[in-house]
Amino acid sequence: MLSPNEQARYSKQIILPEMGMEGQEKLRAAKVLVIGAGGLGCPILQYLAAAGVGTLGIADGDVIEISNLQRQVLYTEQEVGQSKAAVAEKKLSAINPNCTLFVHHVRIDAGNALDILHNYDIIVDGSDNFPTRYLVNDACIILDKPMVSGAIYKFEGQASVFNYNGGPTYRCIFPEPPGADESPNCADIGVIATLPGIIGTIQANEVIKMITGIGEVLSGKLLVIDTLTMSTHGFAFKLIEANKLISSLKDHEQACAPVIVPDVTYDELLKMMQQEKGIQLVDVREKEEHYISNIGGQNIPLSVFDTQYTLLDPNDTIILYCASGVRSKNFGRKLITKGFTKVLNLKDGINTVVDV
Repeated sequence: MLSPNEQARYSKQIILPEMGMEGQEKLRAAKVLVIGAGGLGCPILQYLAAAGVGTLGIADGDVIEISNLQRQVLYTEQEVGQSKAAVAEKKLSAINPNCTLFVHHVRIDAGNALDILHNYDIIVDGSDNFPTRYLVNDACIILDKPMVSGAIYKFEGQASVFNYNGGPTYRCIFPEPPGADESPNCADIGVIATLPGIIGTIQANEVIKMITGIGEVLSGKLLVIDTLTMSTHGFAFKLIEANKLISSLKDHEQACAPVIVPDVTYDELLKMMQQEKGIQLVDVREKEEHYISNIGGQNIPLSVFDTQYTLLDPNDTIILYCASGVRSKNFGRKLITKGFTKVLNLKDGINTVVDV
C-alpha cells in the first residue's frame, strides 16, 4: 500500500484511469537496471526514479568529462572527474528518496553480466557502443529478460524493445556487430544535445508501459526519429528462432575495436620526454578544455581529426592524452589506420595526474 506521501507524489499518474493505484504499486515493486549513466542513461534514470520505480540499478564505470555536459544533464562542471554512477546515485536520491538504488561501478562484460542482470526485471541499454549492446542482448536472452534499447547518431535516434514476452531479439534486426570502421560514436561524429533526452525519455516510457501493462510496447518494431525534420519511421521485424539459442557470453571488443593503442603511465611519459627525441605530445580534448588545464604539447581535438591529423609526423612517437584516456584511445586508433606506427596513449588521462 502506498503511503500518503507516495500517493501525493504520484497523484498525477494515479488519476490516469490506465494507471491507477494498481499501476503505481507495480512501479514500486519493479526492479530495473540501467546500463550506462551517460547521454541516454541520464533521462532514463531521472524519469524512472521520478515516476516511482521502486528499485533502480546503475551500471557505469566511467567518470564525468567536461565534454559530457552538453547532453548529460544530470551532471555539473563541478563534478567533472567524479564517478558517473556515484554522482547519479546522489542526484537520484534527491529526486526521489523512496527509490532504492544499487550502484555497479563497472563496465558490463562477459564476466559480470549474468551476475548483475539476473537481479532485475527489466534491462535498459543506455550504452554507447556495439560490444556492450550485443553482450547485453545475449545476456538478456540467456536470463529471459526484456531489453529496452536506444541508440543515437548525430541528429537521428532509434528505440525498440527486445526479447519481450518471447519477441524478437536485437540480433533479429542487427545480426552481427559492425567492424571498427563502421561503428562511429559521439566522440567521433558528435550528437545534438537534445537527442539523447528524446530517445532516453522514450526508453523510460517503454519501461513504464511494460511494468504497468498499459499501451503497446515497441516489441518487433524499431522507431526511428530524425530531429532535423521531426519525421518518424517505424520498421517491423520478426523473431528468428535461432537467435534464442544463445547459451554463453563472449565479449565483442575484438570485432568492434581490433586496433590496439598501447598505454604509457605519466611517469613513463616524463622519462620519455626527457630521454628521447622525436616525440610529439598531443592533447585531443577541445580547445576550451586544453586552456583550463593541460600537460603541454599540441592541441588537436578529436573532433577535427580528419582535417588536422596531417600536422603530426608519422616518423615521430605520438603520445596522446585526454581527460580519462577514452578520446585519446579513439584518436590513436584513427592514427594507426592512417599508417602511424608509433602511437601511445596516456593511461587514464590527465584526471589521474596530480597538480595539473
